[in-house]
Amino acid sequence: MKSTSPDQPIPHPELILPPLTKATIQRAKEGVAYARNDRANNAIAEALLSAENGSEEKVSGEVRRKVLRTIIHTLFQIQVEFPERIPQTPALIAANHLNHIDPFLLLSELPANPYYHILGDARTLYNNWWKRLFMRLAKGVIPLERIWKEEIAVISGAKAGRSDLAELADDIQQYVPQGNSIETLRRLDRIVQGIFACGDGIILFPEGRLGSVEGELQLPLKRGAAIYALRSGVPIVPVALIGSQDLYLRKELTLRFGEALIFPESHRPKSKEIQAVLDELQAALVALLPKDYHEPEEPKLLRHFLNRMFW
Repeated sequence: MKSTSPDQPIPHPELILPPLTKATIQRAKEGVAYARNDRANNAIAEALLSAENGSEEKVSGEVRRKVLRTIIHTLFQIQVEFPERIPQTPALIAANHLNHIDPFLLLSELPANPYYHILGDARTLYNNWWKRLFMRLAKGVIPLERIWKEEIAVISGAKAGRSDLAELADDIQQYVPQGNSIETLRRLDRIVQGIFACGDGIILFPEGRLGSVEGELQLPLKRGAAIYALRSGVPIVPVALIGSQDLYLRKELTLRFGEALIFPESHRPKSKEIQAVLDELQAALVALLPKDYHEPEEPKLLRHFLNRMFW
C-alpha cells in the first residue's frame, strides 16, 4: 500500500484541515500504522478483488441486519423518520457523515433485500481485528484507500517548518495511498456498476470525510455519487444522520430519510449533468439536516469507549 512517490503533491485546496493538536498528530500516527499493517492490507486487497470479480460469498442480508440491529439498538435509542421513503429496490443511499458508526447504523435500518454494500474508508473499516472479522463474515464492503485530513495536516505542518513532524510526514507520503489515480477510480466504477447490475444497492458518504459539527455539511460534495447514479440510472436517496457525532450509551440517534432523487441515465455524463445532480443532492441533504441541533444534557455513559470503538 505504498504511494507511487514519496514526493508526490497532496492537492486538497478545498479541505479545511484540523489544528495540529496532539490528537491530530496521534491520529496521523495511527493512520500510518494501519497503512503498514499487513493483515489489514491483505483484507483490503481481498475485499476489492472479490467485489470486482463478483465472487463474494456473503452472509444473508437478514442475518447481517439482525446482528447489527441487536448491537446498535442495545447501545442506542434509534429513531427513523419518514420510513415510507426507505427504498425497497436498488438505490444509492447518500448520507452525511459524522462518525465511523454511520455505515453500520444505516445497515441496521435498511431492508435486508436489496443487499447494500458500503463504500467506505479502507483503513477505518479494517483497522482492528473485530472489524476485519465482521467484514470477512458479512462481506458487502468496497474499501476506499485514501489519505486522511489529519495526515494532510501533518504534511502541511512539516512543509511549514515543523521539523518535529518531518519524519511522520515522510512516512505518510511513503506508506499512505491517496486513492485518486485514474486506475483506482475506474476500478471503483466497475465495481459499483456491477453491484447495481446485480440488483444490489450502495451506501456512500458524498462529503468524503467525517464532519465535526451536527447539522453542517462538509462541502463541496464528491462527484462519485452523481457519476454512479447517472451511469446506472438508480435513484439517490438522501439521508440525514442526526446525533451520531458524539456517542454515549442510550443516546438517541435519528435517521431522517428524504425523497428519492431520480435522474435520466447517462453512460457518459458531462460536467454540467454531474454538477446538477450534486446541487440537487446538496439541497436535499441540507433540507433534511437539523437547523438548531443541541446536544442533550444527560449523563454520557461510555462516551469515550463508544466514540473510540468504531474508529
